[in-house]
Amino acid sequence: MIAGIEDRMTNKELAAPHAGDKDAAAHVGADATLLIVDDDGPFLRRLARAMETRGFIVETAESVAEGVAKTKANPPKYAVVDLRLGDGNGLDVIEAIRQKRDDTHIVVLTGYGNIATAVTAVKLGALDYLAKPADADDVYAALTQRPGEKAEVPENPMSADRVRWEHIQRVYEMCERNVSETARRLNMHRRTLQRILAKRAPK
Repeated sequence: MIAGIEDRMTNKELAAPHAGDKDAAAHVGADATLLIVDDDGPFLRRLARAMETRGFIVETAESVAEGVAKTKANPPKYAVVDLRLGDGNGLDVIEAIRQKRDDTHIVVLTGYGNIATAVTAVKLGALDYLAKPADADDVYAALTQRPGEKAEVPENPMSADRVRWEHIQRVYEMCERNVSETARRLNMHRRTLQRILAKRAPK
């Protein structure tokens, strides 16, 4: 599990929507089918549970191939698609959805280094994109916004220091907690990285 995402998606995010979102079904609509495509299994399952509490009927996929197959079998009204997947690009899933239906609300998840790809996804028909890490409230707000609208800026967005820390932790986990390899990929001195890893997450 990527450090930081587990912390952010707490019981609060798994609860029903806050005041002002009392009738989740009214926001989601009659067709509440949602496909979530992400190859981070623990995050995928946690987000799926969170979306179910918000009134969605959730299907999940952990690869491009599985996402495309489930789209062909049951094209969803809503979709959350990670752009970087183990077997390819989430854009292929978006294209498959659009071939089946043109009214799907699609939100893409992307790392901070892939904003250009996210813009391409929007041009292909995605409603919006969210940079990782994104919590359940962010995803819900993006999915249920009307076309042309933008989700409200979070009341307590992460600081730049926290965003940097989250990114470092993600790369560290991807490198199987190998400090030397993480430092190499981040183009950072090993001792500097060790100091960062030894500290608590900034607010």
